[in-house]
Amino acid sequence: MSDPTARGSGSPIISPELISLDTNLGSSKDDVIRALAARLTAAGRADNADGLVEAALAREAQSATGLPGGIAIPHCRSAAVTSASLGFARLDPKVDFGAPDGLADLVFLIAAPEGAGAEHMKLLSSLARALVRPEFVTSLRDASTPDEVVRLVDEVLSPAPATPAPASPAPASVSVGKQVAEPATTEPAAPRHIVAVTACPTGIAHTYMAADSLVAAGERAGVTVHVETQGSSGSTALAPSVIASAAAVIFATDVGVKGRERFAGKPVVASGVKRAINEPDKMLAEALRAADNPAAATVDGTTAATADDGDTGTVGFGTHLRQVLLTGVSYMIPFVAAGGLLIALGFLLGGYEISGPAQDIVLNNSLTNLPDGGLATYLGAVLFQIGSLAFSFLVPALAGYIAFAIADRPGIAPGFTAGAVAVFVGAGFIGGLVGGLIAGVVALYIGRIAVPQWLRGLMPVVIIPLFATLVVGALMFLVLGRPLAAITSGLTDWLNGLSGSSAILLGIILGLMMCFDLGGPVNKAAYAFAVAGLNVDDPASLRIMAAVMAAGMVPPLAMALASTVLRPNLFSEAERENGKAAWLLGSAFISEGAIPFAAADPFRVIPSMMAGGAVTGGLIMAFNVTLSAPHGGIFVAFAIGGIGWFLVSLAAGTVVAALAVVAAKQFIRSGPTDAELDPETVPAAA
Repeated sequence: MSDPTARGSGSPIISPELISLDTNLGSSKDDVIRALAARLTAAGRADNADGLVEAALAREAQSATGLPGGIAIPHCRSAAVTSASLGFARLDPKVDFGAPDGLADLVFLIAAPEGAGAEHMKLLSSLARALVRPEFVTSLRDASTPDEVVRLVDEVLSPAPATPAPASPAPASVSVGKQVAEPATTEPAAPRHIVAVTACPTGIAHTYMAADSLVAAGERAGVTVHVETQGSSGSTALAPSVIASAAAVIFATDVGVKGRERFAGKPVVASGVKRAINEPDKMLAEALRAADNPAAATVDGTTAATADDGDTGTVGFGTHLRQVLLTGVSYMIPFVAAGGLLIALGFLLGGYEISGPAQDIVLNNSLTNLPDGGLATYLGAVLFQIGSLAFSFLVPALAGYIAFAIADRPGIAPGFTAGAVAVFVGAGFIGGLVGGLIAGVVALYIGRIAVPQWLRGLMPVVIIPLFATLVVGALMFLVLGRPLAAITSGLTDWLNGLSGSSAILLGIILGLMMCFDLGGPVNKAAYAFAVAGLNVDDPASLRIMAAVMAAGMVPPLAMALASTVLRPNLFSEAERENGKAAWLLGSAFISEGAIPFAAADPFRVIPSMMAGGAVTGGLIMAFNVTLSAPHGGIFVAFAIGGIGWFLVSLAAGTVVAALAVVAAKQFIRSGPTDAELDPETVPAAA
């Protein structure tokens, strides 16, 4: 038998020195991952055990890698890995990896280089698929030597060619990630089938295990399942004809579905990728129910109507609502960044008074007919006007993409219109949120109306946008516009009236939110609150923007200070390297620069960052610092009113957060010490 585990590299993917049988590698999954990472590093498979551990733990932070049946597959792609490798441990005692049915005794650490080729990724995904086969798992438990484990793994990575079976009639084909031609049949009608998409963040293991679990569930139920695996080893898109004739769609993904519009109009059941591994039969049953009753599932590919946030693992109403709102915010931010920074540059060149005459200057002057003030004033007016126009799309883009998240492309036009009406009637950001939700829901339900076949082609491009726009526009003008405008006006007046301790408390709250999840939903909610109300003629909004940006700069700067200056020995080599980059990221207001630290040690890092953010947010408000640009960090210092106090506030919060995280790491234990990472201390294979 050839050894495909050696393809593309100088060493096989798994070898005896990477295997530990019936040994105690610690009491937690962190201990086990560190021990296996140290073993891979000692074998020359990685050049930095800390970097490998950090990448694997960051993946664990996204979702647990424990599977039913006592199996765990921690995995990652990392620049620390020099060749695609598998570390294996049969644990005694077992360790909790977050599986729904208890502890794990079989653990594969799947490590891929950052730029792993498709060939290696296919081999790793083949192993993941084998782990859903009970006979393979039993063989691993019965293996008596590391060499036997190597042989078992080699057999699943390089199966012996099967002897062709005699031709016989067969039901419709079952495929995973392939366009499969339907076999000829004399039946009057082909059996119905389900299509599915599986995808996990790293695309190494869960993607393919979920695919095989769904296919196996289909075989048990007598239903054909075609799966498109959107993973790292590549995939072939499902044929349009297969999608068109499918009874329903299953999305088992932890990331966005590529080409989701291909499935528009199909009843959908959605969940995280692990549910397809743990409960494939239930998901298939839900899809079949949705096929019989389309009202039981949405058409936007995010949730089933019967879903909840319990053990089913499907996306519930609250989660779906959060995803919808965050979609709108995510698409809104580029308009904010581009428009806001151009406005700030306009102020830099033309002064703050340029906001008044900018339109007149742009329309009535040119490079050969400069206004009073010369070239700087003219360019300032041009930049301000471009920025203002871009910024004016803030609320329409928010509403439009909220509607898009609910009803796909047919929701965009009514959503943008709802946002434009919200701006027109003075309902602002709140009106955009409400209008976008209404537009999406109306477009969604119009799309569910049964129409003749000849009319279906017009539904997404004419019928749905027309009537959804009419409905949401009328509601906004006739019913909701004035109440929402009154709420917006009241909120603005309240913010303008804040002073003293009330303003400081608001700054503290915004600082806590900005540092809670470092670019996640809470962080984005605080940021969206600030930018939506940003108005150069409204001092309260400028103070809020300053508090939000300054607090958001604290986490990366604090981690940079702690890991490169104060106590580097408390951090791994990879963290110290991240700390060097975090200086620039923090200075540019990129809170995500602290994510590698928080993912590896959330319970000590995040509270420390929140403490620093609260200090900075409160001080910004106390010192009445203002900011007229929505992004840019220290690089938009020209747009900061009270730059000295801004720097003092930022420095104070950064120091507080850095000292807090150093103290937490020094006095609060969380996981093994650096000494425990030494390969010499890792138990040898039995």
